Amino acid sequence: MYSLDGTDAKLLAALAEDPRRTVVALAQVTGISRNTVQARMSQLEKNKVFLNFERRINPAALGYTLSAFMSVHVQQRKLPSLAESLGSIPEILEAYPLSGSADLFLRVVAKDAEDLFRINGKVLACEGVERTDTAIAMGELIPFRMLPLLEREETGN
Repeated sequence: MYSLDGTDAKLLAALAEDPRRTVVALAQVTGISRNTVQARMSQLEKNKVFLNFERRINPAALGYTLSAFMSVHVQQRKLPSLAESLGSIPEILEAYPLSGSADLFLRVVAKDAEDLFRINGKVLACEGVERTDTAIAMGELIPFRMLPLLEREETGN
């Protein structure tokens, strides 16, 4: 993985504050030369520092107003093939293998409780899934953020 330095963090912090900033605007805001900004941005992109644009789209805009988290318990030998099955369920936004009592952690969205029940049934129907535990998100206490980490990196603290 590419290791960021203070200059990279400064550029990314400026971009996090306003993602539509151009290279020229980034140079002006950060006090870094335009050529350096362009070179750094190219290097960041080449090293896959930027996540895809999909992460910026709010599922609620598509009618998926309910967010939930599923802990999934699976038969270990079926885990590799299970990723493909789960990947075919569009409402699963993210999936992480875990250590601990559950084997997988899924972030899912649904239109309502009835839709969540349907999605849970699709997960349970996947070969290798033994059971699920589902928790509905009551809101978003701390939204996804990177700025505090970037600011820490920028200052070296």
